[in-house]
Amino acid sequence: MVGSIRPAVALGLPTLCAFASIVQAQTTSSSPAIVAEGTTFALNGDQLSYRFHVNHTTGDLVSDHFGGLVTGAIPSPQEPAVNGWVGLPGRIRREFPDQGRGDFRIPAVRIRQSPGYTVTDLQYTSHEVVQGKHALPGLPSTFGNAEDVTTLVVHLYDNYSSVAADLSYSIFPKYDAVVRSVNITNQGPANITIEALASLSIDFPYEDLDMISLRGDWAREAQVQRRKVDYGVQGFGSDTGSSSHLHNPFLAIVDPSTTESQGEAWGFNLIYTGSFSAAVEKGSQGFTRALLGFNPDRLSWELGPDETLTSPECVAIYSQDGLGGMSRKFHRLYRNHLIKSKFATADRPILLNSWEGVYFDYNQTSIETLAEESAALGIHLFVMDDGWFGDKYPRVSDNAGLGDWVPNPARFPEGLSPVVQDITNFTVNGTDSKLRFGIWVEPEMVNPNSTLYHEHPDWVLHAGPYPRTERRNQLVLNLALPEVQNFIIDFMTNLLQIDGISYIKWDNNRGFHETPSPSNDHKYMLGLYRVFDTLTNRFPDVLWEGCASGGGRFDAGMLQYFPQIWTSDNTDGVDRITIQFGTSLAYPPSAMGAHLSAVPNAQTGRTVPFTFRAHVAMMGGSFGLELDPATVQDDATVPELLALAQKVNPLVLTGDLYRLRLPEDSQWPAALFVSEDGAQAVLFYFQLRPNVNHAAPWVRLQGLDPAAEYTVDGNERYSGATLMNMGLQFTFETEYGSQVVFLAKQ
Repeated sequence: MVGSIRPAVALGLPTLCAFASIVQAQTTSSSPAIVAEGTTFALNGDQLSYRFHVNHTTGDLVSDHFGGLVTGAIPSPQEPAVNGWVGLPGRIRREFPDQGRGDFRIPAVRIRQSPGYTVTDLQYTSHEVVQGKHALPGLPSTFGNAEDVTTLVVHLYDNYSSVAADLSYSIFPKYDAVVRSVNITNQGPANITIEALASLSIDFPYEDLDMISLRGDWAREAQVQRRKVDYGVQGFGSDTGSSSHLHNPFLAIVDPSTTESQGEAWGFNLIYTGSFSAAVEKGSQGFTRALLGFNPDRLSWELGPDETLTSPECVAIYSQDGLGGMSRKFHRLYRNHLIKSKFATADRPILLNSWEGVYFDYNQTSIETLAEESAALGIHLFVMDDGWFGDKYPRVSDNAGLGDWVPNPARFPEGLSPVVQDITNFTVNGTDSKLRFGIWVEPEMVNPNSTLYHEHPDWVLHAGPYPRTERRNQLVLNLALPEVQNFIIDFMTNLLQIDGISYIKWDNNRGFHETPSPSNDHKYMLGLYRVFDTLTNRFPDVLWEGCASGGGRFDAGMLQYFPQIWTSDNTDGVDRITIQFGTSLAYPPSAMGAHLSAVPNAQTGRTVPFTFRAHVAMMGGSFGLELDPATVQDDATVPELLALAQKVNPLVLTGDLYRLRLPEDSQWPAALFVSEDGAQAVLFYFQLRPNVNHAAPWVRLQGLDPAAEYTVDGNERYSGATLMNMGLQFTFETEYGSQVVFLAKQ
C-alpha cells in the first residue's frame, strides 16, 4: 500500500482549487468519491466534502473544508499575518500537526528522537489511491469493496530524522464517513519513541462550537455531556487499559443550535478498546482542533529501525440533519462495514441469564431446572453465568477460581457435556425449537486463589516489586505475552468443542493498575485482538457477547468481533432509557444487550412495572431476562411480551433509530425504529412520572413518507405528513407508563 519515500519537493499552493485530473470511485452523489489534482485533494460523500491541499513552501498538509458537499473551485482563506509568538503553522488549519515550529496547539504526533528532542518536520512526498481499503495489521478496522469505499494514502517524510508517516483516508460515500489511520515508520538508524499519536486531527474554522461526549461510571454509563468549546484545552479519555465506563471514545462537535433533528454535527469514534485520548482545543487564533487517538500517558512506543506503529482507525461522520442523522450514519456503517459476525443483523434469540436469578448458588440439578423453566416460559437461549468452574479452588464466590477453566467437580461431577446435552434437549414452549445453551467466561482475569496463578504468577500485569492491587479479588492476565494469549485460545477452543454451546458471554471486571510500562497497554490490546480474531474465526457459528462490568468496553473495536455488548449492569428500566439513548449516539441499538430484571432493582432499589421494563429492554438488539423464571411463570403478560419482543426485534436489528424525545429533556422519552425499506415502523413511548389532572403531549414522528398512509396498530390510517407534523397522543394514569405501537405503510 505504501510507495517509496522520496525527499520533499516544492509544491504549488492553490488559490482557487480546480480539479481537472480525477481518480473516480462509484458514489450515489454527483461528485466522484476521490478527486485529486496535483497536490489538492477532495473526498466526497453523498452530503459531505473533505478537502485539503499541500502548502508549496512548507510541504505541510492544510485543511480547506470538512462539511457539506462543495464542488468545483473553492475560495482560499486570507493569508494570515504573522505577528507575536505564534508562527504561520499556528495560524492555519493543519491536517497532521506535528511538534514545534511555531504551532503551540496540541500536536497529532510527538516523536522523541534518540538525542532527546521532539521536533518533527513531516512534509508531503507523494500519494496514491486504492480502490476499496486494506485491513489494519493486528487491529480491528472497517471493511468494504471498491463499490463501498475508496482510500487515499498520503505519504509524508521528515528529511532530518528519516521518519515517514502514511495518512490513510478511506471515504464511504453512502455514509458521509471518512475513516483515517496513521502509520509511523522509523527509516533511520537509531531508535525513536512515539510519545503521542492521534488517529485523526481536525481543525475547524473560527466559529462557535459545542462538544458532546459520553461520561459515566459503573452502572451509569453513556451519560450525555454537552458543553461549549472555549479557548484552551478541553478533553477526556481513559487510562484504565480499556475504553472504560468513565469516558467513551466518542466525540461530537456541533453547532450551538444543533438538535436531534436539525443542524450540523461532526461525529468521531475511535475503533479501539484500549486507553485513549480525546482533546479539543480552541487556539489563540480561534480555530478549534479536535484529536482522537492513543492516550499519550499510556504509549511511549519505541520504534527500532524499519519498524512501524499503526494507529487505530477513527471514523469521522458529517451530518446536516442533527445528532440523529449522525447516529443513523454510524449505525448503518457499523452494521454493514464493521461488525463481521454472521449475527450482525439476524438471529438474536430471547435469552435468560442465570446471574440475577441464582448468582453463584447452583449445581447441575438446579441449573437444569432453571433451564427447563426458561424453556417453558418461551425462552430460546439459556445462559449459565459465573460459578461453573474451578476444581482445587472452586468458584463459589468471587474470591477464587478465575483462571482454572475446568468444571467444578462438586457441581458437575460428569463435566459440562451432559449438562449441555440435557439443556439443549428441552423444547421451547409453543415451538418446535430446542433450547440453546450459552456460558459465561472471564478469560482475561485470574484470582490469586487459583492453580493458574500459583503456577504462573509472572503472567499477571505487575510493575516489578510494587504490590499487585486486587479489584473484585482478581488480577489481570497480561495479554501482551504470547503464552497468555495461547493459553486463552487453547482453553476457549477446548470449551467450545463441547457440542451444543452456541453463545459466549465474555466478561471483564476490572481495569489496569500496575503495568510494566506505558507501552504495555497497546501491546495488551494487540494481544487481545489476536485472541478475538482467532476465536471468532475458528467458531463463526457462536454468538459472542462482550461485557466489561456492563458497558466498560462498549466500543467500535469490540464490535468488529462481537455483534452485541452488555450495555450496563444497571438493568433499572428508567435508568436504562438514558443509558441506551446515550449509547446510541454512536453505536447501533442492534449491538445492545438489554435485559428485564427482577424488582426491586438490584442497583437502584426501584420498583418499575414488568411491562415498562420489558418495553425498555426491547429497544436493544439482544433482549433477555435476568431473573428466576419461576417468579414470573404465572404472569399472563409474559407470553404476550415475549411475542412482542420477537416481533420488534427485526426492526431494532436493521432499522433506523429516531430519538424523538430525550429523557434528559422530557418525562415522555420516545424513540422510533423505521425499517430499511420504510414499510414498517415501531414507536416506543414512555411516561416517567404521574401526569395528574393535566393535558398529555403529542409526539411527532420522523423518518416516514409524508405522501404515504400508515396504519397505527392495524387500525387507524393517517398520512405520514400528519404523523410527522401533528403526531400521536398517549395518556397514562400513573407513573412508569409505556406503549409500543406498530406502523405499517399502505
